[in-house]
Amino acid sequence: MTAAILAILVGLGLLVWSADKFVEGASATARHLGMPALLIGIVIIGFGTSAPEMVVSALAASDGNPGLALGNAYGSNITNIALILGMTAVLAPIAVQSQIIRKEFPILLGVTLLAGWQLMDGNLGRLDALVLIGLLVLLMGWSIVQGIRQRSDHLSADVDAELASHPLPFNKAIFWLLLGLLVLVLSSRILVWGAVTIAQDLGVSDLVIGLTIVAIGTSLPELASSIMAAKKGEHDLALGNVLGSNLFNTLAVVGIAAGIHPLDVAPEVLSRDWMVMLGLTVMLLVMGIGFKGPRRINRLEGGLLLMAYIGYTGYLGYQIIGE
Repeated sequence: MTAAILAILVGLGLLVWSADKFVEGASATARHLGMPALLIGIVIIGFGTSAPEMVVSALAASDGNPGLALGNAYGSNITNIALILGMTAVLAPIAVQSQIIRKEFPILLGVTLLAGWQLMDGNLGRLDALVLIGLLVLLMGWSIVQGIRQRSDHLSADVDAELASHPLPFNKAIFWLLLGLLVLVLSSRILVWGAVTIAQDLGVSDLVIGLTIVAIGTSLPELASSIMAAKKGEHDLALGNVLGSNLFNTLAVVGIAAGIHPLDVAPEVLSRDWMVMLGLTVMLLVMGIGFKGPRRINRLEGGLLLMAYIGYTGYLGYQIIGE
């Protein structure tokens, strides 16, 4: 048990560090290659902040731990909205200015509804994976078109400011990109081993471990980047981090995991975890999209999101004790 706890702590620490270096290196490399700032914000940063979930869930699926793979993906979505955006909005209310960000709210809701429909038969097979990955490719195509057409969007200004705050020469950008990716894979392997071992020793399902410890750990890069972006006034980047990550989690993370090994879905994933994820996504849409002009996710709304997260994790804890 001690070795497993140490593995989780070391794995999480390395995971957060490597994810940050991976995103920093990838963003700087894309900038050197001439990619528009808006496209970097939508694709590179969104993909990069979901890299921990992607690697952890892929490894868990290949090891035959479907609960951990699915719990990590959906638990990260819940954590991103309720804990990360909630905490960020309490510290600094988030203004929603980017037109592209506003378009992503209903897209995320649609993707979440698709996920629920796929869960209904209790299995996520390779056909489901193909649908998720195919939809991801279409969304990436849409993002590229948006990035080319709308170079002056508020999100592009936020990304420009962020990249200018820590410029990297091309060779250093490539170095951090490759090193970050390597450490990301190694730390994910350590984290998965520790999480599965603790779940087995405590008699807790790997689904619950994935929804809590692993989901929080793999979401730490989004927490750090969103809080820093909001405090620097880069509101659309803070929100874009979460929306992009949730889209990648639902489509790429689950799709890759199910493609590697079909996932048996426990009934509570649909009746409990997906329902919470759906409810939070609807709340976020109402808070962020507005119906009377530009919106702000204010401190009161951030507090409501935090309360929802506390209630959800408290319920999971109560169920663990009941077992």
